[in-house]
Amino acid sequence: MGKLLLKDKSIVVPGEDIASGMDYLPGYGTYRETEKIIANRLGLLSIEGRAVRVIPLSGQYIPKTGDVIISKVIDVSFSGWRIDTNSAYSAMLSLKDATSDFIARGSDLTRYFNVGDILVCKVINVTSQKLVDVTTKGLGLRKIKGGRVISVNANKVPRIIGKQDSMVGMIKQATGCKIIVGLNGLVWLEGLPEKELLAVNTIRMIEKESHLSGLTDRIKAFLEKETGNKITESKSE
Repeated sequence: MGKLLLKDKSIVVPGEDIASGMDYLPGYGTYRETEKIIANRLGLLSIEGRAVRVIPLSGQYIPKTGDVIISKVIDVSFSGWRIDTNSAYSAMLSLKDATSDFIARGSDLTRYFNVGDILVCKVINVTSQKLVDVTTKGLGLRKIKGGRVISVNANKVPRIIGKQDSMVGMIKQATGCKIIVGLNGLVWLEGLPEKELLAVNTIRMIEKESHLSGLTDRIKAFLEKETGNKITESKSE
């Protein structure tokens, strides 16, 4: 049997045990180690059904309608999927917002999405109580396979994307990687291992220097030096 070791809204520190057993699911700010769920950051414990997450005390992504985010399936119910949005608030993906297929009551929903799947989805509703609904129906919205997901400061996402996708466009051109930047501070990349590494290093450089002027030119020069190739199109910021 699963057991909570701490109360909802407790302050937790990295490494602190939150729950034991397999009844609870690790969400944002936590990880599973054997049969324990452990905090990996300082914050406020939030228990929502079976999902356990840690809400950072500052600098956190807040879901907004229209945001395209990268998220992870953390639970499957008879009516849809519970989604970790990389924030304090989980989301629901309902059957009607996941597929146009007719799904008979009681069907096995894991043939569409299963726990651990990574999705590109869009936030379609946020209530005043911060109940969040998402959809995977729309251009570019889907389950993604392969590649890697990295976490960035959600406040730096606009700089990583750049005006009219200028910054992320340069990284794609220089590395040949497929890249999707979620507004919730998660970035998915797929390419050759050494090119993925270059893309990650470039994104970390943007994150670190986002407050400095002339960033686009510096990133362009860095990528040209690393790859030995000219970047042909770059919109200035």
